[in-house]
Amino acid sequence: MDFIDQLRVLATRISTTRALIQTEEATKNAMVMPLIQILGYNVFDPLEVTPEIVADVGTKKGEKVDYAILRDGKPIILFECKKAGAELNINHAGQLFRYFHVTAARFGVLTNGLVYRFFTDLEQPNKMDEKPFFEFNILDFKDRDVEELKKFAKAAFDLDTILTTANELKYTRAIQTKLTEWMHQPTEEFVKLVSADLVGTRRFTPAIRDQFTSITRRAFDQLVSERINERLKGAMAPEATSISDHPAPVMTEQPAATTQPLLADPLIVTTAEEIEGFHIVRAIVREVIPGKRVFMRDAQSYCAVLLDDNNRKPICRLRFNNLQRLRLGIFNQDKEEEQLDLGSIDDIYNFADRIKATVASYLPQEA
Repeated sequence: MDFIDQLRVLATRISTTRALIQTEEATKNAMVMPLIQILGYNVFDPLEVTPEIVADVGTKKGEKVDYAILRDGKPIILFECKKAGAELNINHAGQLFRYFHVTAARFGVLTNGLVYRFFTDLEQPNKMDEKPFFEFNILDFKDRDVEELKKFAKAAFDLDTILTTANELKYTRAIQTKLTEWMHQPTEEFVKLVSADLVGTRRFTPAIRDQFTSITRRAFDQLVSERINERLKGAMAPEATSISDHPAPVMTEQPAATTQPLLADPLIVTTAEEIEGFHIVRAIVREVIPGKRVFMRDAQSYCAVLLDDNNRKPICRLRFNNLQRLRLGIFNQDKEEEQLDLGSIDDIYNFADRIKATVASYLPQEA
């Protein structure tokens, strides 16, 4: 089984059992150890993975970290574990910080079994940075995340390669954070920079500043929407081609809707959260139907997930316009929508059975 397939299997198992995992010990056994095993390290060989490795740090005796991965008898990666779902506060990683300082390990991992934060010593040798250079979420990962995680696998581990990557990831992440800040709240300096050629010799008055601040924010939103649209169409095009070999209900029932381009309405913005939710729903229903039959159709107030791109066969609705109150719309047999609150996008998995039941209700009609 491929590396990414093993991760998907683990993610599925965790999504269905996470409510049962209430302690740190259970988290280590059910979540962390399986991930270490996927990385190619034998968790049952103490010469390769040592649990609760001990070191004396200054006046503190018997300092422990939960796991140390060894190579040639020396630790190369340290793991500090918290119980599933616990906040990963850097202030709670004191043992990891101290142990990192007295060993040859160059990487420390702080995890709650769901999120893994990777640290190293880019800023000061032998002192673990306070900010992670890489974060991996077992329930919400992308292909590029898998490629970065794979570098820590036993078969691929190369210290120099990872340190080079870590340096790049650190600054890439910082730039992404700054660009995100500017996207939502452009600073006056940034607005001046992007509008310099447009303003020309005119004085940058408060009125011009306010005008171009608003324009800059809209330009960012439209740019992001267009990029998302391009990726969606690129991802779905091969599947749409394969579907064309079979009767598509939407072509007879809703011909106009299928010919409209995505995001034709400038007020419709397909967000990253909606795309994540769509992929979760698609993963859930793959147990019932091929993923290529699941489509997204965005609207101003919600993002619809449809069977065969047919708005008479809604699977669910992602009501994510208010990120502080994520809601999932699920349909009963009479196609009446029930709106359910989500604590996070991952909570969609909690309603997997109902989502699959909705899809299954449409299938007898095809017989």
